Amino acid sequence: MSNVVDRLYGKVRELLNGGRGIRRNVIEHAFKRTLLITPGDVNIVNYPRKPVEVFNPAAVLKGDELLIFPRVIFDYLNYISSIGLIRLKVSDVVNGGVARPIEAKVIMWPRELWEFRGCEDPRVIRHGNQYLMLYTGWGYYMANNELKPRAHQAFAVLDEELNTVRRGYFRIRAKNNDFYTPDWWKDSAFIEVEGDSASMLTRPNINGIEVGWFSEADLGELTISEDSMKPILPFEDFEFKVGWSTNTVKLSPNEYIVGWHGVVKEDYSYRNGLAIVNGDGDLLAISNYLLAPSGIEEEYGDRPRVIFGDGLVKWGEWLIWVGGVSDYAIGVYVANVDTTLGKLRWLRG
Repeated sequence: MSNVVDRLYGKVRELLNGGRGIRRNVIEHAFKRTLLITPGDVNIVNYPRKPVEVFNPAAVLKGDELLIFPRVIFDYLNYISSIGLIRLKVSDVVNGGVARPIEAKVIMWPRELWEFRGCEDPRVIRHGNQYLMLYTGWGYYMANNELKPRAHQAFAVLDEELNTVRRGYFRIRAKNNDFYTPDWWKDSAFIEVEGDSASMLTRPNINGIEVGWFSEADLGELTISEDSMKPILPFEDFEFKVGWSTNTVKLSPNEYIVGWHGVVKEDYSYRNGLAIVNGDGDLLAISNYLLAPSGIEEEYGDRPRVIFGDGLVKWGEWLIWVGGVSDYAIGVYVANVDTTLGKLRWLRG
């Protein structure tokens, strides 16, 4: 698979050589936290253990309900993740008026070898009468009769009652129709889905480099075409890496807003901003950091100094970012849509 890796690596180097310098290392606080949900706030109703971590949640708006899909961990020994479900009234979330305890249930847990070590960091969209989920399947694959670890870019289909009816993971279909699966591949989001065809943002690790990509996928065979892949979001000189943090939200017929994160060299923190892309995967606009950890509740946890996706929802005049807080809790952050969009720098019209 060296040829496909070499070709993708060439695309990455071209982006890094000519596409950087579009952001600055500044925090322009745009979001206000309205809610913090800790593991002690959560009552799991369909499993007899208490969670030790509830974080990195997807979010979907359904009527006046906000469906939150957190990553849930029940032990520190193996740190195996599952995916849960919390239902809250969206107005209560925005106003910070959520009563405790908060009822939740586990809806997905590891069942396959390729996700044996956990189902992590979901991003969910509603599609017709189903829910489509992208998540990290942290597990194994067999090579020379040995188990090898791999972070798979996983995909699941859930029915109206949020039962899982399909799950699998993506591979890259190379030019010669061979298949390549990176050993570290995550942080993806759908742009549009029509039948088995989907446009996606994704982040495979190519020769140790992690930037944001656009791609086109076949959901029937769970492949991404190498020819469609183009890197569009580079990390800056002050960052180790970048990735997509959230689902996309459609703003206009051909504009989609998405959250991203950068890991900053100066303090190893995860900070977040927003970008706008079009359906062809062109990066139209981008912000500096708009959301970053602040204070002991956000800075101190199992992985300190992190706010990380995974849910982005537009509700009236509000943009709601539902994020993981230092790998232990859920934070809900709210900003005025127009004010927030005003902080983006347009790169092209």
